[in-house]
Amino acid sequence: MKRLDPLVKAYGRRFKREYAEFFKEIGKHDRIIVFRHIKPDFDALGTQMGLVEFLKANFPEKEIHYVGDDHVTFCPRIFPNAERLGEEAFEKPFMAVIVDVGDHSRIADPRYTKADYVFKFDHHPFNAEVAKCSVLDRSAAAASEIVADCLLHFPHTTIGKEAAKYLYIGIVGDSGRFMYSSTTPHTFAVASALINTGIDINAIYQNMYQKKIEDLKVTAYVLSNFKVSPHGVAYYLLPQDIQDKFEITSERGKENVNVFSNIEGINAWCSITEDPNPKDYCWRVSIRSKKADISGIANKWGGGGHAQASGARIDDIKDLDRFIKDLDDLFA
Repeated sequence: MKRLDPLVKAYGRRFKREYAEFFKEIGKHDRIIVFRHIKPDFDALGTQMGLVEFLKANFPEKEIHYVGDDHVTFCPRIFPNAERLGEEAFEKPFMAVIVDVGDHSRIADPRYTKADYVFKFDHHPFNAEVAKCSVLDRSAAAASEIVADCLLHFPHTTIGKEAAKYLYIGIVGDSGRFMYSSTTPHTFAVASALINTGIDINAIYQNMYQKKIEDLKVTAYVLSNFKVSPHGVAYYLLPQDIQDKFEITSERGKENVNVFSNIEGINAWCSITEDPNPKDYCWRVSIRSKKADISGIANKWGGGGHAQASGARIDDIKDLDRFIKDLDDLFA
């Protein structure tokens, strides 16, 4: 019998039926493919790879795969590049496990629909359920927190250091290093269990937040060109010509958003990055907040997320002032 923290035990009781369903389906399927959202972040990749490494270590007889698009700087430095599976891989029976994505249109590989069984772990609101069974906790700091809790309850198995490392990265990334209001005692209990596997958290932090000297030039540009609204919304724009100048991609636009996180008088802060993708042109917005719930504004502007960390989009930069006013009004 595993010795679990009381908070972990209590959390597991909330999802006893769903956990049992997950354990049963893992046992029934010889092939499992793990999916997550497009434009992945620490949590999407950490949850995916943590689950993959757990399954590979505890069920070596099973065929385990992971798919999706790669992150421009995280892969392969922190996470391995996703597998490139041909159509034949999806023609044989398999179980799909979807992590960290509420909107089915944002699942990185649409071939999850070919699975004979779909299970999902998530902490986002969703419009339509795509899974046969799911563990959904919108109050969780990270999808990695939910998956780690489930795996701690998995009978006759252990979470190894490789799986623990990835799950810890996911929790740290989506909790803002345990500073967002979504961080709870349960978050710390799960993190403690992962640390107890022997992972090197100093090495993890160094790797997660490593930057190059050239990156300082982007930070210098941001600090020289940001603006602040009347009620403390800080924001910066990275149009395509500036991205080209500093040789960065639109995916990296939000890397400096938390420069403003501890500044007196700033209540929310945003990166606003031009995405020139001809199929989906827009300005992508990453929003953070000290206290106010900004998820409603994110939903209004074509995005979504969490109370203190959300994403949105501006289709026409002419609407920038309206967007900033919507945020500014939260603090009026």
